[in-house]
Amino acid sequence: MAAEFIAGNRLTLLNSGAEYFPALLAAIDGAQRDVHLESYIFADDDTGRAVASALIAVARRGIAVRLLVDGIGSPEFSRTLGPALIAGGVMAVVYRPDLARFRLRRHRLRRLHRKLAVIDGEIAFVGGINVVDDLDPQAHLPPRYDYAVRIEGPLLLPIRGAMQRLWEIVIWVHLKRRYRIGKSAAPAPLPRGKQLASFVVRDNIRHRRAIEEAYLRAIDAAQSEVLIANAYFLPGRRFRQALRDAAHRGVQVSIVLQGRIEYRLQHYATQALYGSLLAAGIRIFEYHHSFLHAKVAVIDRQWATVGSSNIDPFSLLLSREANVIALDQDFAGQLHGSLKLRMQQGARELLPERWQQLPWHSRLLRWVSYNLVRLAIGISGYGGKH
Repeated sequence: MAAEFIAGNRLTLLNSGAEYFPALLAAIDGAQRDVHLESYIFADDDTGRAVASALIAVARRGIAVRLLVDGIGSPEFSRTLGPALIAGGVMAVVYRPDLARFRLRRHRLRRLHRKLAVIDGEIAFVGGINVVDDLDPQAHLPPRYDYAVRIEGPLLLPIRGAMQRLWEIVIWVHLKRRYRIGKSAAPAPLPRGKQLASFVVRDNIRHRRAIEEAYLRAIDAAQSEVLIANAYFLPGRRFRQALRDAAHRGVQVSIVLQGRIEYRLQHYATQALYGSLLAAGIRIFEYHHSFLHAKVAVIDRQWATVGSSNIDPFSLLLSREANVIALDQDFAGQLHGSLKLRMQQGARELLPERWQQLPWHSRLLRWVSYNLVRLAIGISGYGGKH
């Protein structure tokens, strides 16, 4: 199913937590009807406590506040911030609590990885930024690099609908009938701008491949440039072939990936793909300035996406994800300019001749890592050509 584009929106690109959290907190503080927030991570740190305090303050004004966090992303939530939020009137629920930490099962890998917020049905936030401090004091690095989008306009309707549908499913499972949203319909959002955009989700029912297919259609139609920045990049064969085909057509294909090791197995598994990508003429840049957490892309400076979905099996085949896609030269140009600036300031291009000089044992390490990840996906019940 192709993404449905809706006109009349105003999109504001937010660069990392320094821009995202002030905008989110301002929207929460100004809420008049309801606040609905989803996050994979909701940490007990300065940022998490600031957002929690804002949610409690709004709830105490009699406004409905719904919060959904993931059980693996926020394993301590029920013991840290959760009780205070519930006591303060926030309807806080954990999605799939991690009750079997050491068992590898398909359902445990189906996580809530979306980062969404809707306030009063009039302002939405979609992106890749968790409710957690951007700055890791132990890493001694600049803040984490990521993006989100502030949205006003008719695109709020599918965003709000997706969040409400999942909320109703989760509270039914948790037997929390008092948390039901009710049947009073909020007014349809009015046009706020001129931007054309789509809201695309990945789930395990009707939209199993929606985000991947949106990427593939855009890459297949690319005429001049494909620029992707992604924190965890381990695409399947179809995706890799689409990138190679674009490069063979003369399209400049550039991928910005994590240069610092955050998860060692996944890092080396990704690097196992470098040789074939470089051989196809695809440029690879590794971002070293800080930890890269972005999940964005710009194609032909016309098509742009910002969201929560990595380009790896866990996002494309398992987790609940959400991206915004814009067909707008101004928005795409702004994201393109931001990416290029970050690449100049903190990324290094990996040249093919340098990669070819890796010793055999380094290549073996990457090959073993790649096949271990594939094995894990196979055990979970997924794999094959994807």
